[in-house]
Amino acid sequence: MEENTTIFGIRTVIEAIQSEKNIDKIYIQKGLSGPLLQELQSLVNKQEYNISYVPVEKLNKLAQGNHQGVVAKISPVKFRDLEEVVQESLEKDGTPPLFLLLDQITDARNFGAIIRTAECCGVDGIIIQSKGGAPVNADTVKTSAGAVFKIPICKVNHIKDAIYYLQASGIKVVAATEKTSSTLYEQDFSTPVALVMGSEGKGVSSSILKIVDENAKLPMFGTIGSLNVSVACGAFLYEIIRQRSSPLNSEGKI
Repeated sequence: MEENTTIFGIRTVIEAIQSEKNIDKIYIQKGLSGPLLQELQSLVNKQEYNISYVPVEKLNKLAQGNHQGVVAKISPVKFRDLEEVVQESLEKDGTPPLFLLLDQITDARNFGAIIRTAECCGVDGIIIQSKGGAPVNADTVKTSAGAVFKIPICKVNHIKDAIYYLQASGIKVVAATEKTSSTLYEQDFSTPVALVMGSEGKGVSSSILKIVDENAKLPMFGTIGSLNVSVACGAFLYEIIRQRSSPLNSEGKI
C-alpha cells in the first residue's frame, strides 16, 4: 500500500509512469508545450490516464515547488486486474458474485461512502473508469473509513468493455436508473449480479443503459426526484442482501 502522494515536474511524472506507479490523476497546465511535454503526452495517451488541463493557479495550490506545469496524484491503493477479480469471485464457494460499477461518480466523499457500504455488503469488487471519475484521495479514504483498503477496486479504460466481460462471464448487469418502470423489488438478485450506479448529475449514461441486462429504480414518494447516489447505492445493495438471505416462497419467488 502506498501513501497518498502528490508529485510534480514533467520528468518526475514521466518516471512515475514508466515505473508503473498507481497514478490516479494528472494535472497539466493549459497551453503548455515543449518536447518533454510531448513525451509525457505520448505516455499518458497510451494508457488513458485521468487528465485535467487546468490554469497555473490550480497547480500552484496542488504543489509547493517548481511543478513545471505538471502535477500528479499517486493513489494510496493498488488497483486490481478485473479479469483476475472476476475469476476469483466465480471460483469461491457460497454467495453468488456481486460487483459494483461506477459510471462517472465525481465526488470523492460519495465515492468513499459507496466503498464503505460496498465492503459492508460483501461486494466482490468495484469497477471504475480511468477517466472522468473521482480520484482515490484522502477524502475518499477517510469517508470510506478504511474500506478502500479492504475491497478490490478495478480501474478500466471503458466501463462498456467491463460490462461486456461481466456478461460473458455469466454475470447479469443491472443499472440503477429512474428511466424505467421496473423497481428493484421486481428484480431477481439471487444470481451473479453487477450493479451500475450513475453520476451525481446525469445518472447512468444512455449508452450504458442500452447494453445492460436490466434497469431498475427505487420507488419515490416525495417531491424530490432523486436520492444521493451513495444512499441509493446502499438501498440497492441491501435489497440484494435481503433477497440472498431470504428463503424462496412456494412460487419460487423471493
